[in-house]
Amino acid sequence: MFNKMAILLLLMFATIAIIATMRMRPAMLKNLHKLDTVERSLGVFPTSVSEIDRRTKEYKQDVENQIAKLKAIDHKDRTFANTVKALDDATSLSDLALFASALAATKYLHPNDTLRDAAQAKMQEVSAFFIDMMFDKALYQAFKAYAQGNAQKEDLSAEQRYYLDESLKDFKRMGLELPDDELEKVKKLKKELAKLSLDFGKNIATDQSIIEVERAELEGLQDDFIESLKKTDSGKYILGVDYPTVFEVMENAKNTDLRKRLSIAFNNRAYPSNEQLLKDIIAKRDDLAQLLGFASFAHLDLDDQMVGSPERATAFIDNLVERAAQKERKEYEDLKAELPESVTLNENEQFYPWDVAYALQVYKKKHFDVDEQEIAEYFPVKQTIKGLLSIYEQFFSLKFKEISVKGLWSNDVRVLEVYDAHNDQLLGRLLLDLYPRCNKYSHAAHLSIIPTTYDNDGKPTVGLSIVMANFPKAKGDKPPLFKRSDVSTFFHEFGHALHAMLGRTQMSSFSGTGVKRDFVELPSQMLEEWLYDKKILKMVSGHYETGDPLPDHLIDRIVALKNLRTGNFVQRQSMLSKLALGYYAPGKDKEVNDIYKQLSKEIVKHLAYIPENHMFASFGHLTGYSAKYYGYLWSKVFALDLFAQIKKHGLLNPEIGAKYIKEVIGKGGSADPNELLRNFLGREPNDEAFFADMGL
Repeated sequence: MFNKMAILLLLMFATIAIIATMRMRPAMLKNLHKLDTVERSLGVFPTSVSEIDRRTKEYKQDVENQIAKLKAIDHKDRTFANTVKALDDATSLSDLALFASALAATKYLHPNDTLRDAAQAKMQEVSAFFIDMMFDKALYQAFKAYAQGNAQKEDLSAEQRYYLDESLKDFKRMGLELPDDELEKVKKLKKELAKLSLDFGKNIATDQSIIEVERAELEGLQDDFIESLKKTDSGKYILGVDYPTVFEVMENAKNTDLRKRLSIAFNNRAYPSNEQLLKDIIAKRDDLAQLLGFASFAHLDLDDQMVGSPERATAFIDNLVERAAQKERKEYEDLKAELPESVTLNENEQFYPWDVAYALQVYKKKHFDVDEQEIAEYFPVKQTIKGLLSIYEQFFSLKFKEISVKGLWSNDVRVLEVYDAHNDQLLGRLLLDLYPRCNKYSHAAHLSIIPTTYDNDGKPTVGLSIVMANFPKAKGDKPPLFKRSDVSTFFHEFGHALHAMLGRTQMSSFSGTGVKRDFVELPSQMLEEWLYDKKILKMVSGHYETGDPLPDHLIDRIVALKNLRTGNFVQRQSMLSKLALGYYAPGKDKEVNDIYKQLSKEIVKHLAYIPENHMFASFGHLTGYSAKYYGYLWSKVFALDLFAQIKKHGLLNPEIGAKYIKEVIGKGGSADPNELLRNFLGREPNDEAFFADMGL
């Protein structure tokens, strides 16, 4: 569908890709989705500014030729293949579409500043090109002529019919039925918004804020972590705002002032530059919605989602807030009753945001005898990844093979080939880029670069994806270790990758994660639940010194901790969901800080609002997920319903795994998600498993 290309061009949160620098490169790669060897497939990524310029120009010309050929067909001769499929290929499988992902990769991951800037510039050019193409009324008339004519006689599959129907809705939602002058305004706004979104993301990715501290301020932090820190010329220690550093300090540093300073620095990434950008995005999106006949951008954004409307999304979130209130109150009272020495509440008896993680760590050690740093010693990255792959090999009937590839952008990157264990068919290649570095995208994410689909000869394509994160590096004589939260994050992102690999569809824009946005998190969130099963935890753990898996007593405590903060979790996710909905509610002139302040005080009642914090400036989902952040909670409800069903059959049972592939992730976006859920469950999905699992 056309909106899938729009998602790509507006750089959704997962628009992260990879960069490879191969020594031998052909003059010009064509048919990128057909590249067979690993060396050739990695050639999709540019290595020089001149190459970026040249390939962009030639790939654009190729698409122009494809579209000109499509429009020239006489309406009476139109078929699904020469009109609808041809358009789908141009927007999702053409060299230009795939190269757009590679440009995004360069922008976010390449260590060379010049190359990153060149990629940013060309991304804007490619974005504008596709916007012009998508708003071509002659192209729309060609599509519409087929839909109203020969499509009525042609024998179409369910997937083809669904694509046709959804695309017609997308065309209308984009404004193709508007008069020419109004359509030009829509197109202009789309281009402006694409640039603003790029700039918003770039400011987050390139923020290099630090604080400088004395050695004495680092009490409570492990020696190997301290020794890994850089120092100033005067001997002070440098703490950055990358996730491993922030989590380490927030959870373990005894010094309140240190936690406060780093918390404020972290929550002010990309501020103040992104505050004005966000206001501009909100205003222009509201203008766009008005032009298209919607009450707000939230109404436009949710019109094609499972939830259907912001009113329904708001009611869904409000219900969760109410259901979580009692549980969250108890969590607050328990934590408040035993404050650590360096933690004090404000005059309203609220926690300061920089104290919660530390107070929680102390509480867990005392009441559950759980030390997260000790548990991390059982999750060396190499062993945990090996265990995860073994689990997925059994459940999904896959085989993983690590291969050696030279010339990648970082020596830390690992390359896996993914095979169907039944027939040894190569499904795709997956790159793992797991550790932080300067100017690297700061979150965890997945992106499918080459979708798993079929070319025009019916031959399956070999997918290409990346899982990237910012996990702690090796410290001292210890190998890289996952914290429990890191393991969960890795399972989550790998879930997206498997969705991409296994969701092979006829229509390339339906491939893998090309689903409705409020459904896309379901497969990855479901796989996180595997980590509370004793057998699974044994498989993914192994002490970095002895190799011993997690002992039973630690597993029992981990399981006991599962619902420790679920009330808080639901509350915070609800606040962020309503923040996104609030920013894109009716009205173009929003005081973004006032809305953040209001919702913080209204929903997260036991956490102090800090005027110095401007987290919205680094909330990348505001341009990616836009008003759809509620989708994380929405899809988690369904994820837990599916998980409960799967667990009855066994978490390593390949038969239920095959059914899950066949009925859910193997369909990609080629059917209504509600239909996928009903087919797998044999009934209407419900929220019973969610509330039971969360202890709400």
